[in-house]
Amino acid sequence: MRSNKGRSRFVFACVAPATLLFFIFMVLPTLNVFRMSLFERGAYSPTETFVGLQNFKTLLRDPKFISSMQNTVLLIVVVTIVTFFFALLFAGILTREKIRGQNFFRVVFYIPNILSVVVIAGIFSAIYKPENGMLNSILSLLSGQSVMVLWKDQPMVVISIIIAMVWQAIGYYMVMYMASMSAVPESLYESAELDGAGRITQFFQITLPLIWTNIRTTLTFFIISTINMAFLFVKAMVAKGMADVALSFMYNQKDAGLYGYSMAAGVVIFLFSFLLSLLVNQATKREPLEM
Repeated sequence: MRSNKGRSRFVFACVAPATLLFFIFMVLPTLNVFRMSLFERGAYSPTETFVGLQNFKTLLRDPKFISSMQNTVLLIVVVTIVTFFFALLFAGILTREKIRGQNFFRVVFYIPNILSVVVIAGIFSAIYKPENGMLNSILSLLSGQSVMVLWKDQPMVVISIIIAMVWQAIGYYMVMYMASMSAVPESLYESAELDGAGRITQFFQITLPLIWTNIRTTLTFFIISTINMAFLFVKAMVAKGMADVALSFMYNQKDAGLYGYSMAAGVVIFLFSFLLSLLVNQATKREPLEM
């Protein structure tokens, strides 16, 4: 009995500080955002005026907010599909095929994930430079005439952000999937080869089902983190007003002194992220397979 009480006290002592910090720095600020979304407050005025759901009504009719949400959804869909396609493709090739220097390729692919968003933004800003950037120089060389595409202006700005975000994320998820694929028993592939299954069939019938739990977890994490990463890339790469995403719209309203309106946008983004997580979890739910 004493040992159980002592164990319970030890567990409580370990968990209590983290729980307290989580409540103070996560739960309370989140609840305060919900509260502030129901008020209107000036930039430097402590006075708050209760407006109820008026901020949300105005927000849902705001064409700039709707456009920013459309950009966010577009980035989530395209970046997720492209990133996971290439991450699984490269992981499958480097795991299953006998390629020399596999560790070298792991490091090379993982390097972009180590770099900060500011560094990546600087790299791609140089690549996208209209006058003498690498991308326009290659296009000019291939076409035989001077090409000056404004990659960071409309309508190419979203495509440019997508390319940078995909380049930054592929290596991290490729390494994670390589670790999962390495744990798949080789005997399963040997049995499949004896039955006449090719590499593609083996991938979809053996590899993909056995690493599905890992894919499902990383997919949910990646989709939610893309909302934050999109904001960082837009702030670091693109001129203000050229392309807004949900979080950049929220920060712009805060900078304009519309605190309540900004918090209303934050509430909508939070609910969107939460519902999207539930939807992805339900859509990817399946019975786990054991080796």
